[in-house]
Amino acid sequence: MRAFRVLAPLVWTGVIAWLSTDTFGAEATSGIVDPVLRWLLPWAAPETIETLHWIVRKTGHVAEYGTLAALWAWALARRDGHRHWLVPLALTMLTAVIDETHQTFTRTRTGTPADVLLDSAAAGAVLICVYGGGAAPLGWLTGALLWIAAAGGAALIALDWTAGIRAGWLWWSVPAAGIALVFWRRRRRS
Repeated sequence: MRAFRVLAPLVWTGVIAWLSTDTFGAEATSGIVDPVLRWLLPWAAPETIETLHWIVRKTGHVAEYGTLAALWAWALARRDGHRHWLVPLALTMLTAVIDETHQTFTRTRTGTPADVLLDSAAAGAVLICVYGGGAAPLGWLTGALLWIAAAGGAALIALDWTAGIRAGWLWWSVPAAGIALVFWRRRRRS
């Protein structure tokens, strides 16, 4: 039964290897992601679309490696219920290093230490939730993301305004983040 559990993270590692081929490089995914972004944000400048495409790709890294860490944690859980976080983290980090090294040998991809760091951070965050109980880390992460959206978005609006650029969707998303932050903080206090 335990050997069967190891199959899930190994298959997912295969998916990650497939996604690191030229077939899923930035040029290839831009043909899918960019039209969707242009449809969602018709007023966005090409630079904004390019930045959002980059964010979508990095979010893919976080999802891939967070999932891999969770699968390794599940696969390597002992019968007594005790699970150790170090082995799933090490296996996920090793996969990230191998994946980025592989990308340096492809035609259109580049492997970067920054992506290894991002992948490892995603794995670590998921393992904190898995082993440390999800409430505290998720609460901290929710607060951090709401602050980034509200304060960072307000700064972007100010920057756009001073540069004479339309802020577009920021005019509704930043107040929404601010309202969500107020409600989130009130709920945490009670």
